[in-house]
Amino acid sequence: MALKLLGAAAGGLLWTCISAHAVDLGPRPAFLVDLLPEGALKTKLEACIGQQMTPRLFSIAHRGAPLQFPEHTLEGYLAAHRMGAGIQECDVTFTKDKALVCRHSQNDLATTTNILATALADTCITPFSAASGDSKANAECRTSELSLAEFKSLRGKMDGADPTATTAEAYVKGTADWRTTLYASNRGTVLSHKEFLAHFKNKGVKFTPELKAPAVEMPFDGFTQEDYAQQLINEYKAAGIAPENVFPQSFNLADVLYWIKAEPEFGKQAVYLEGRYGRDNLDPMKPETFKPTLAELKGMGVNYLAPPLWVLVTLQDGEIVPSAYAMEAKKAGLKLIAWSLERSGPLNNGGGWYYQSIRDAVTSDAAIYQVLDVLAQDVGVEGVFSDWPATTTFYANCMDLP
Repeated sequence: MALKLLGAAAGGLLWTCISAHAVDLGPRPAFLVDLLPEGALKTKLEACIGQQMTPRLFSIAHRGAPLQFPEHTLEGYLAAHRMGAGIQECDVTFTKDKALVCRHSQNDLATTTNILATALADTCITPFSAASGDSKANAECRTSELSLAEFKSLRGKMDGADPTATTAEAYVKGTADWRTTLYASNRGTVLSHKEFLAHFKNKGVKFTPELKAPAVEMPFDGFTQEDYAQQLINEYKAAGIAPENVFPQSFNLADVLYWIKAEPEFGKQAVYLEGRYGRDNLDPMKPETFKPTLAELKGMGVNYLAPPLWVLVTLQDGEIVPSAYAMEAKKAGLKLIAWSLERSGPLNNGGGWYYQSIRDAVTSDAAIYQVLDVLAQDVGVEGVFSDWPATTTFYANCMDLP
């Protein structure tokens, strides 16, 4: 067993154990280390290549292992587990019969499953429409239009769609060229939330379910937002999973505050996902734009805050350093979790959305470990979501992080 530290109740740090199963990192961590410029970070990480690795709570699997496996599928979750992810994420939404299922969005079935190739395509809110002129190909299919049994008949695929497609068959083949369909051709087992828990509750991992915003108007057939938030917690209770092993998440502050009040043992580890940069014009370098302030969030009982990578870092004289947001969060006593590493594809031209605050310093995939090092050592994050957990597991082992 490996003794690890992560997370805190309001009163102190929580020590726990995670199962030290055999970890298989594959070649990617070493590949990324080879790209680093000569220096202390490269020297440190090079010395760890080939060492025995153990699971780490710092390594959080983002939707499983979607760099190479269909997201939110059993196969992706198992891959993440084998790569040493100490925490697994099931994004939670609900079906027509109010069963909780693992999906990133209630209305993403057209791009993440094979629904358009099945008879269930008739249930889609927006049937497939072909690209024509300036109009892009489109379809919208929701879990809320399916029973659990119907949902379970689907097969997960690599997330993506071709907006120029003129047929549904071509539309679903829009996988980014830096991903692969190698592990998605014959498998892609979709899961209910209960099945996800059953598969992993005895594997020594912790859980971070995200309550996704419904695409349907709430209440849904009498099912309120609070019912939805409560059902999530009830399924952990029914599975016999202790509150200290669960980090429920939501972009909706009301969900987090509900858990803090109604389920305080779970609520003290509830994670408020930072989304105000797009909704409320939050500028991570201007604390006056943080409304509520980070100290006010802490005063409401929020202990964990999870912003995207770019919100936590900035450039100073060409060097990657913590942002004003990161410093304010630490001053307020908030614990930080960052998302999502390995989601942007090759980083040879600025890194895209996840690296926007440090674009000028991102010229290759070496930035993955450079940013991760700043997040861990200077910002002091508790953990980092990654689409390929081997990357974070390797770093956490090398740096002796939880």
